[in-house]
Amino acid sequence: MLEVKDTLRATVRLSYDGRVYKTFRGPDARQRFDKEVEVLRHLEKAKCSFVPRLLEANPDLLRIVTTNCGSRVEHLDEQRAAEIFAELELYGVRHEDAEVRNITYRQTDGRFCVIDFEFATILPGSKEVANESTE
Repeated sequence: MLEVKDTLRATVRLSYDGRVYKTFRGPDARQRFDKEVEVLRHLEKAKCSFVPRLLEANPDLLRIVTTNCGSRVEHLDEQRAAEIFAELELYGVRHEDAEVRNITYRQTDGRFCVIDFEFATILPGSKEVANESTE
């Protein structure tokens, strides 16, 4: 596995089959784990196609496994970044850490994607909308 990130808050590793393993640690690790799991499940129900898919959530290890959403973006126009995060709000989620470091580029379809939802907010009223869209 390739280590992508190792900070006080999380370790992120990329497996050779393309899965992303994120282990939460440090202050409020349990709450950040719970929040990211909740938001990724919400976005999947809302059929948001430009975020990782949650494949596994292990609350004992505080580890999630997701699909890979492409490579990190080093430079992006502020206006374009704002548009990407605004599009996420159409799916009922405000990122709350809207920085370029949380945007990736997926070459397979030329799509910018959003990652890292441990501080995100599910907007009021959006849970019902997401549930209705999957029925």
